[in-house]
Amino acid sequence: MLKNAQKDFIQRHIGPSKEEQKVMLKELGYNDLDELTAKTVPEKILLKENLSIGESNSEYKALRKLKDISQKNKVYSNFIGMGYYGTYTPYVILRNILENPGWYTSYTPYQPEVAQGRLEMLLNFQQMVIDLTGMDIANASLLDEGTAVAEAMGLSYRVCKSDTKKVFISKNCHPQTIDVVKTRAEPLGLKIIVGDEDKDINENIVCGIVQYPGTLGDIKDPSEAISKIHKQNGKAILACDLLALAKIKTPGELGADIAVGSSQRFGIPMGYGGPHAAFFATKDEYKRAMPGRIVGVSIDRHGNKAYRLALQTREQHIRRDKATSNICTAQALLAIVSAAYAVYHGPKGIKKIAESVSQLTKNFADKLKQSGYELYSDYFFDTVTVKTLDKTDKIYKNALDQQVNIRKINSEMLAVSFDERKNLYRANQLLKIFNCSETIKETMNKSLSNLPKKLLRTSTYLDHPVFNSYHSETEMLRYLKKLEDSDIALNRSMIALGSCTMKLNSVSEMIPVTWKEFSQPHPFSPIEQMDGYRELFTDLKNWLRSITGFSGVSLQPNAGAQGEFAGLMVIRKFHEKKWFKK
Repeated sequence: MLKNAQKDFIQRHIGPSKEEQKVMLKELGYNDLDELTAKTVPEKILLKENLSIGESNSEYKALRKLKDISQKNKVYSNFIGMGYYGTYTPYVILRNILENPGWYTSYTPYQPEVAQGRLEMLLNFQQMVIDLTGMDIANASLLDEGTAVAEAMGLSYRVCKSDTKKVFISKNCHPQTIDVVKTRAEPLGLKIIVGDEDKDINENIVCGIVQYPGTLGDIKDPSEAISKIHKQNGKAILACDLLALAKIKTPGELGADIAVGSSQRFGIPMGYGGPHAAFFATKDEYKRAMPGRIVGVSIDRHGNKAYRLALQTREQHIRRDKATSNICTAQALLAIVSAAYAVYHGPKGIKKIAESVSQLTKNFADKLKQSGYELYSDYFFDTVTVKTLDKTDKIYKNALDQQVNIRKINSEMLAVSFDERKNLYRANQLLKIFNCSETIKETMNKSLSNLPKKLLRTSTYLDHPVFNSYHSETEMLRYLKKLEDSDIALNRSMIALGSCTMKLNSVSEMIPVTWKEFSQPHPFSPIEQMDGYRELFTDLKNWLRSITGFSGVSLQPNAGAQGEFAGLMVIRKFHEKKWFKK
């Protein structure tokens, strides 16, 4: 028997009442739902036994259980980096976008007349990316940095005029990016060369992929690598950091063909790895081969400015198997949050955050050098890699004992990444962990000699009025409300379209998303710190096994299309193993 509180959840969230169900069943000639099911589902596939997924819970009990589970996660201070950083979601954005059903229950913007608010904020996202990367055109987000790099490889392959199948990726890219690229290259028949961009670009390639700054934090001028890639008839792809681009030259200025990365550090919590909005920007000549939605500006029948999805002939719902894009391959809510972050801070605010992060990193590095440590590179933005030699394991363990996570590169090097949430206290705590007697004073050195002079950015960015108008909380609040009122979401009306969005999530399901125990962990935190997440994953896998009848379940795909791709890759592996044994 369901308790009243559990019945209450069903009654509030699943449309028809018992009385309404009886009316419909009577019209169809059945006594109850079980009889209807037995008559309509073929007996051979009808599940007879109950699902073994445990008893149902009331909303209140479920939240209490989730709170208990969340507290099993140990939230350490994270200096791991690798494309994921601590950030502050401004409260006006947290309350009015991320926790607001007017934004998170709206549907994919196929119908521009009921999506003008979202389309405007997604256009802001595109403009933000265009400004910071210096490229001609940007899409309205992809799923994450790794898949954005893989999509850039796909674009390069589509426009490639030679018959080469080789793709170069720098060993200085984030390890997870290299792994995703290898996986995505396999069904295309592409061969991945992982190497040093200074030595290993010496034959015809589809594209060359370089991280800027590198995964170890070093800032090298990528111009020479870009030139080599072009000489070998490849497209030059830079995986870059949006905040760093406020201070260093843009991919566009350096001659790159495609710029990709993650907008996570623009106000989106790490959340143990996601979801986050990736960005993808390229030259105008490749726009028809681009993946992802593109928002454009048009006029309506009254002659007023109107936003719509542009270049839709690339999309799967129109071009079918010849498509270069799928309209659902996006992280709209998170792209909206990061665009709002740029709108709220503006160019001066973004520059101030970038400088503060880099100054703290520089002062930390100076104290390390004064204590006798050697750095992997003297040029960096927010990540310092330290040659710790035989002290490596001791320092790493000391950090864990102090509830601090740093990145262990190998047995001789450690890396430390700073971000918007780090302060003087945290930097000095870290110096003690490295056994330095020096500390950073309040009047720290403000110079940024850690940024190479010839790579310093001189071009302006975020010049559009939208990034220079809403810097007080009340101004931002009114702007967000104006955009929300231009949309239809579930808080205004039922949306008679499919449910592959968040429109059916109950409020109680959304509440834990912003709890610090779930939102702050870094995806590469040691697994023993994440007992809460491990319990959630294990339970969910077991429930999905029971529901689907499969013995194995993967939670890794971060969108339906990614799940389909993963399924096809599993089938491919099965056939390879069965029929193509060597």
